Amino acid sequence: MLNHITIMGRLTRDPELRMTQSQTQVASFTLAVDRDFGGRDGGEKQTDFIDCVAWRQTAEFVGKYFSKGRMAVVSGRLQSRKWEDREGNKRTSWEVVADNVYFGDSRRDGGDSGDSRSYTRDYEAPKSSPKPAASPFEDLGGDDGELPF
Repeated sequence: MLNHITIMGRLTRDPELRMTQSQTQVASFTLAVDRDFGGRDGGEKQTDFIDCVAWRQTAEFVGKYFSKGRMAVVSGRLQSRKWEDREGNKRTSWEVVADNVYFGDSRRDGGDSGDSRSYTRDYEAPKSSPKPAASPFEDLGGDDGELPF
């Protein structure tokens, strides 16, 4: 079975960053995602509002770098939750559980961060300023324009 979804849209509000009782970070946010087609009569495009949730370091990343209006690309899985409202009616909610969150715009496009990184579940922030890695390539020298193979 496969349960994978990727969506791109703008945040409708600032992410809500919380901690569970076990001190696990969780961020909730909603993306406004335009459909690729207009209505049946070819009119205006429709927009879906999709709830998303991110956990742990991904939640921290979203809470730190994303805000209302920012374009985001979210990759993860679709999940349903069953719950009961105040009147005792049974309800079902659908949300995307984010495995990866990427910037969908740049600072010039109206975002508030020039950081072009993405975040995945396995991301670990550097402990200090990164040093440039040594290049695995050697300079072949010579400017005769021929390739060495």
